[in-house]
Amino acid sequence: MIKTYFFLTCAIFFEVAGTMLLPVTQNFTKLMPTSILAICYLSAFYLLTFVVDKLPIAIVYATWSGLGVFTIAILGYIFFKQSLSWQAILGLFLIVAGVVLVNTFSSKII
Repeated sequence: MIKTYFFLTCAIFFEVAGTMLLPVTQNFTKLMPTSILAICYLSAFYLLTFVVDKLPIAIVYATWSGLGVFTIAILGYIFFKQSLSWQAILGLFLIVAGVVLVNTFSSKII
């Protein structure tokens, strides 16, 4: 099970890395960032194929997308100087709480 969550964590990392590269590609006109973005997304989906063999796809997707949204919002704040209202910050922490709840109680069903 640890290997499964390691693959899921790596998939989240690659998805976040790819998404953070979107502005850098300048509408896919820059070859190197676009190539790295494609490799990141392909890697993320490749790793997800191993995870969905062990966990229900609903749990996998909720975790992958939820933690991805949280991480991208925080990194966007840090690197791209995007603002986050207190309501957005509260919402992001609710996403994390939801992911924790889903993963905690889904293990009892599996």
